[in-house]
Amino acid sequence: MSDSLHIVCPHCDTVNRLQADRLNDHPTCGKCTRQMFTAKPIEVDSTRFTKHITRNDIPVLVDFWAPWCGPCHMMAPAYEQAAQRLEPGIRLLKLDTEQAKDLAMRYNIRSIPTMALFKNGREVARQAGAMDAGRIVAWAQSQVQAQPA
Repeated sequence: MSDSLHIVCPHCDTVNRLQADRLNDHPTCGKCTRQMFTAKPIEVDSTRFTKHITRNDIPVLVDFWAPWCGPCHMMAPAYEQAAQRLEPGIRLLKLDTEQAKDLAMRYNIRSIPTMALFKNGREVARQAGAMDAGRIVAWAQSQVQAQPA
């Protein structure tokens, strides 16, 4: 029997307990019965952001972006492609810094797009600037591997 992990539902934000070796088995939420992994980034506000970074036992990659940012729009399709390749091992979120100015200030986001990787509620790595899907995946995987278990 494998270890269990807490995973936040991308739809209803319920925290579910899943067996680590079952993440690839298309698990569904115990509350809303929808898919736990959609292979798409989840758009979050301040409240959802906090729940996802603190309650998910898998790493969480956050794209801090803004609607007026040209490079953010250029990177959006690449970030979507990266979600298809990184889930279910890494949860991907998108946070609009115009709507969540409190978080942009708290995390000292100075340029966008900025990606930050969180583990156990703490930021463990950061990368500013637009990247293509391959570079996003490679960077995220290298940062996850560099973290202690």
